[in-house]
Amino acid sequence: MATAIPPLYESDGEPSKKCRYLIVWPHKGRTIDVLHFLLSPDGPRETSFLESSDELGPIPGDHRWVIVVSIIVRRIIAIFGKPTEWTGFLIEYLLNLLAENGDLLGLVYNILRGKVVMPHRNSETFISAIGHLDGRIDLYKGGSLSGLTGGIGDGTGNRALMDLCMMTSKLAYENALVVRNIVVHHWKMHFVEFYNGWNDFEKDYSTQVFILCDKPKDASLVLISFRGTEPFDADDWSTDFDYSWFEIPELGKVHMGFLEALGLGNRAEVTTFQELLQIGEDTSNGRKQPPQSAMASDSQSDSKDDEDGVLPEMAKMTAYYAVRSRLRILLNEHKNAKFIVTGHSLGGALAILFPAVLLLHKEKEMMKRLLGVYTFGQPRVGDRQLGSFMEAHLNVPVPRYYRLVYSNDLVPRLPYDDKTFLYKHFGLCLYYNSCYVEQNVDEEPNRNYFGLRYVIPDHLNAVWELIRSMTMGYTHGPEYKEGWFSIFLRTVGLAIPGLSAHSPTDYVNSVRLGRQRVQMSSI
Repeated sequence: MATAIPPLYESDGEPSKKCRYLIVWPHKGRTIDVLHFLLSPDGPRETSFLESSDELGPIPGDHRWVIVVSIIVRRIIAIFGKPTEWTGFLIEYLLNLLAENGDLLGLVYNILRGKVVMPHRNSETFISAIGHLDGRIDLYKGGSLSGLTGGIGDGTGNRALMDLCMMTSKLAYENALVVRNIVVHHWKMHFVEFYNGWNDFEKDYSTQVFILCDKPKDASLVLISFRGTEPFDADDWSTDFDYSWFEIPELGKVHMGFLEALGLGNRAEVTTFQELLQIGEDTSNGRKQPPQSAMASDSQSDSKDDEDGVLPEMAKMTAYYAVRSRLRILLNEHKNAKFIVTGHSLGGALAILFPAVLLLHKEKEMMKRLLGVYTFGQPRVGDRQLGSFMEAHLNVPVPRYYRLVYSNDLVPRLPYDDKTFLYKHFGLCLYYNSCYVEQNVDEEPNRNYFGLRYVIPDHLNAVWELIRSMTMGYTHGPEYKEGWFSIFLRTVGLAIPGLSAHSPTDYVNSVRLGRQRVQMSSI
């Protein structure tokens, strides 16, 4: 199926390379068509569920298998999307009802007294399911937060900084009032802003990100934290299993769903990627923009992105443009500050793509002040060309990008990668096994998760993790004690080990306990 689209941009009046893309539409095509695509030699040249800028040539069998699995999984996610959302809504409400009333016995007592405390969503006391999985809010006590900007890439590292990144990645799952309360009152830092970014494909404000500084004046650190995959959000999980890509000539092939989450296009109108990824071009060319109110934040930015080449509404609406605009102001206000970008899960993918697009847009002065990118349980975001481009800019002369992976976590093994498929990890991987022993590797073991030889070891490891969860409070201290909700997820992990291993609990533990066992050599 061939679809022609115009060049991404022009240089000296000459057209650039042709833009290429592949979109996998899971809801299009009959089941029999999908099976025919899987079983026929090299696959049919035209399908209703694949859209490409080029004519589809022969597709290797293992490549077709991965696409079919993606379609099936995303169809299942879509079927259970609404029930899952309602279940999550109920679970979060019940968790907060118990917490507000002092657990089950307290709730029963308050019911008898007629004084039940009812939780209010989007209040500073309403905690997400992720927050109930791991209730820790205090930062690492074994190191000082002073001098946060030191230690990266010098062979020693800064564990307090790494812990701050993980804790902010976890905090990004909360609402704006919870984030502000913890940043200001518990961490004694300066809360800057919380954004709900517009995703034009999902037609929702589904990308959450917040910004903080280590202090309100003369700050040395600006930190940007993207929210990750919400446990009960079908759209987030569907994005993780998506294999659609858009090729940016200077960068390489990039996961289309992650670009959409940053607000950089809409696959239903592919030319929007061209408009929003152009270099030095004016995208205010008559294309209908979502309403200005589509970007909700706890305080409005008064900046003007005249040099951005985007409408002022766009700069306020989407995560990429809104954060870039505010970051520019902060770096001008705090002359000695550097910035860090971080995120867990889907948030990790957005965290590494944010500086990638800054590089594409020639934000050289801004990139000089990038201290580092820390991601936790991050999925793959692009191909080998993207990896080479980012390593050349982020890891030379010293590493500034660190990708942390815990044990059997499923998400870093997505999207699928093999000798014929395009998605590749890049940068330094800090891999922690289930004993929190750290190893610096290029790729985590069992990089595609579904290898048959790992089935029994993965399930045995899940049994060990369940037993460990019940003893951590005794072996490592009260702050490592896991609650009943976390233990319940470990039980689910007996059936799906990679799911429970994605919990932020193990990433916090890895950061705080890993170096006690093995001396880190590169961070």
